[in-house]
Amino acid sequence: MIQRSKRWAWFLLCGLINTGFSYAIYLLLKLVLSYQVAYFLAYVAGVVFSYLVNSLLVFRVPLSWRKFMSFPLVYVVQYVSGALLLRLMVEEIGISNNWAPLLVTAALLPITYLLSKLLLMRKTKSSS
Repeated sequence: MIQRSKRWAWFLLCGLINTGFSYAIYLLLKLVLSYQVAYFLAYVAGVVFSYLVNSLLVFRVPLSWRKFMSFPLVYVVQYVSGALLLRLMVEEIGISNNWAPLLVTAALLPITYLLSKLLLMRKTKSSS
């Protein structure tokens, strides 16, 4: 139980840092690109950063090319959900496109944790 709580705390801390990192990239890119393109590029940078910190700090598993290459696949569903939610928030509800990505991130946090844990802690054929 303590280990799970510690892991969740590390996930939240790393997620907060990753959110700040991704959000800063989003705001910078939004100066020259549409908000959806900026969101996509910031998202990709965030996925790479997330793989690194989740592997090394949260779940404490070795880095591997196989998991690195499959990590973004898990995020495809999350990205599509996030992009649709972002569009709904900005264009239908009227939330500022400066703040909506933060709300999207918070809404998708639980699924992000579960998918990351499932992928990174999964045993590969070579480690069985």
